Amino acid sequence: MEVLKEKVEEEEAAEREDAAERGEKMAKPPPPETRKEETPMTQEMLRDLEKKLSDIEIAIPDMIVTKDTKVTVDTSMLPASYQSNTPKEEHLLQVAVNFSCQYSHLCPDRVPLFLYPLNECEVPKFVSTTIRPTLMPYTELYNWDSCAQFVADFLSMEPLADPLKPPTHLYSPTTVLKYQRGNCFDFSTLLCSMLIGAGYDAYCVNGYGSQDLCFMDLTREVCPLTMKSKTKVQRKQVAPPKKYAVKPPRDLTSRYEQDQERKKQEKIKAEEEKRLKEEEERLQEAENAKPDPLYGLRVHSWVLVLSGKREVPESFFIDPLTARSYSTQDDHFLGIESLWNHKNYWVNMQDCWNCCKDLVFDLGDPVRWEYLLLGTDKPHLSILDDDDDNLVDDDDVENLGKEDEDKGFDMPHSWVDPIEISPEAFETRCPNGMKVIHYKRAKLEKWAPYLNSNGLMSRLSTYEDLECTKLLEMKEWYQNREDMLELRHIHKDTGLIIDYFKPGHPQALRVHSYRSMQPENDRVMEFYEKARVDGLIKREETPKSMTEHYQGRPDFLAYRHVTYGARVKKVMLSSAESNPRPMMKITERFFRNPAKPADEDVEERGFLISEERIQLRYHCREDHITASRREFLRRTEVDSKGNKIIMTPDMCLSYEVEPMEHTKKLLYQYEAMMQLKEQEKLSRHQAWESELEVLEILKLLEEEEEAHTLKISIYDTKRNEKSREYREAMERVMHEEHLRQVEAQLDYLAPFLAQLPPGEKLTRWQAIRLKDECLMDFKQRLIDKANLIQARFEQETQELQKKQQWYQENQVTLTTEDEDLYLSYCSQAMFRIRILEQRLNRHKELAPLKYLALEEKLYKDPRLVEHLKVYS
Repeated sequence: MEVLKEKVEEEEAAEREDAAERGEKMAKPPPPETRKEETPMTQEMLRDLEKKLSDIEIAIPDMIVTKDTKVTVDTSMLPASYQSNTPKEEHLLQVAVNFSCQYSHLCPDRVPLFLYPLNECEVPKFVSTTIRPTLMPYTELYNWDSCAQFVADFLSMEPLADPLKPPTHLYSPTTVLKYQRGNCFDFSTLLCSMLIGAGYDAYCVNGYGSQDLCFMDLTREVCPLTMKSKTKVQRKQVAPPKKYAVKPPRDLTSRYEQDQERKKQEKIKAEEEKRLKEEEERLQEAENAKPDPLYGLRVHSWVLVLSGKREVPESFFIDPLTARSYSTQDDHFLGIESLWNHKNYWVNMQDCWNCCKDLVFDLGDPVRWEYLLLGTDKPHLSILDDDDDNLVDDDDVENLGKEDEDKGFDMPHSWVDPIEISPEAFETRCPNGMKVIHYKRAKLEKWAPYLNSNGLMSRLSTYEDLECTKLLEMKEWYQNREDMLELRHIHKDTGLIIDYFKPGHPQALRVHSYRSMQPENDRVMEFYEKARVDGLIKREETPKSMTEHYQGRPDFLAYRHVTYGARVKKVMLSSAESNPRPMMKITERFFRNPAKPADEDVEERGFLISEERIQLRYHCREDHITASRREFLRRTEVDSKGNKIIMTPDMCLSYEVEPMEHTKKLLYQYEAMMQLKEQEKLSRHQAWESELEVLEILKLLEEEEEAHTLKISIYDTKRNEKSREYREAMERVMHEEHLRQVEAQLDYLAPFLAQLPPGEKLTRWQAIRLKDECLMDFKQRLIDKANLIQARFEQETQELQKKQQWYQENQVTLTTEDEDLYLSYCSQAMFRIRILEQRLNRHKELAPLKYLALEEKLYKDPRLVEHLKVYS
């Protein structure tokens, strides 16, 4: 460090010599006697000057935000490390000044380095010491993406005072967290501190960015929430043609007509593509912003994460303002001046003519990155070649090592207090609990938990135009709702609403798609099949039908479709129970039951109620191409004369792949038809129960939407009222118990014993006098307390009477608000009067008992018991 000091002194002496030479070359002012006499200003000259000055127009910039006026920081409570520098920090500042002078001398065309800005206490601090690596106690802040998102949500961005220069002040991360405001350098410092604490190889970067990047303008960026994940299209495997397959019929359509139709379709397609292309070009022109006059000059700060640590495969940039990650080749980043972490400072010596695309982030290369301190954990490139190894002897190696030891200087520890984020601040996230982000044709709104009474956490609005005036759809995310509602997707063009629920809904509802909450309308309900006993997966309802899908049922039911007829009466919420819709047809399908033969295992069953028919289709065998069918003509069991109808062959029509003798018997057919009748009753009953369940779910959803009560964890002691009331009750009981213990430990004779000489033994006469004085004093206190309660009671009564008299006098002219205030006052006054009356009555009842209890204690007191035995 002595060498550095000598260099600094030599440079200062050279600067003084240069200043002296420049002073000699300057023209000396003329002597006083040779100066021209100044002419006095006349009134006309003053008026002309005033007129000229009034014509001058000064262009005031739109917005100038300085660091001093941005946040008013209370520095009185800050620690000493914020308000002064340690000797090691002063030494570091001298090294930084020397480094800056050498850099300006060697690179005069480069801008000054951002090395030691002022902190909130107007004290210069080196930028590396402002970084405080901290591992947050929240598991959500262990990865880089969640850390960046927290910083972007928690802070409010303020643009730089001068977009062409770095800020003059750099606040500590603790102050930035406290006031939740800062510029891009404050964002980067905080994010870098959290990332280094989490184990990442992160660096703050001072460079140049695009206008959108500097102003956090995302209006030309697509919202990540609107991007659809790419699904792999699986090609259908075409089965190879069979050797003995039936040849398709010959195509007899006209090829000329086909060609004409193809040309027509191609023409229509070309016109449509041309129209879409013109529309896309028009929208692209509207999206393209005007050229930035300060392109490549706007100063910006972001975070660089190098590969290696935390299994990062490739280096990348993080914009702390938006929490978005970018490749090091991205066009938004136009150049880098320097970067730093908590250990060292590096200056970029590479050319940024092609933005950051050609930069090599090998910080151990001194040709590309000039470092400030020798003490760095980055590997250095070997300057000597293999052929030059023999030129260095042992003495030179020893001297070189000693020289490095002398020049080595470790970075001082950070002057910033440990970064702490309270659970309340971590939960609230956004400033004032709300934040709005505008994207391309989209707007994202965020809220803190429990800020909205309905549990709304975020809302994404998608628009059709760039001006965001025509709303297309809206997505709302919820948390902590009793009805387990997680997401609501609203399509404004079609009116379709899709609600998504988390597991735990009373009806195991997973998805609900609807346009109206009124019953017997188009809707689709999807359920968690494992949470339902009946295995219902999906229910589709229209005004004329209802379709249900099942899975995992013991009866192998997979599908039920019910077709309804017209209702006679008007539709009401309880129509399914009092006036059910007439069922016209019920179709049921079943999975394959391996315990039954295929010819006896029903695949589809249809109850044509209006036509009084039952249709059956059985499963097809693996070695067959057709399946057996059977149809029953369902008739009444008795005719018009009351005679019982006997089963006839024409009541059962069947097609069997392999006919059997027992299936042709009338007894078998009769038993099958009787069994199908019972199953038809059961199916109709289940369909009716499904209608009732739909009404019950709709009623439950409406009640939950009106109440929208939120769940509160038992560990949330601030919001959980039951837990808070129980805790307060326990504390109150403990406090009362403590007061009783303290009261029991009080010495009621202490004030009276203090009047006697210390160490003197009590006489009988003194003991009697102590007892009488103690009882008289206690009696007087009881009387005073009764008088005080009585006085307050009378005062409240008089004030109430005055208020009632005032009301009687001004009753005609009073407004509704005045009457409400009067009634409220009377209610509160009567409450106070009743309380005082109860306290007075209770005091009158307990006062004699307290007096007798004290008298008994005095007679039993060990200090008076020997002298008061005669009186007891």
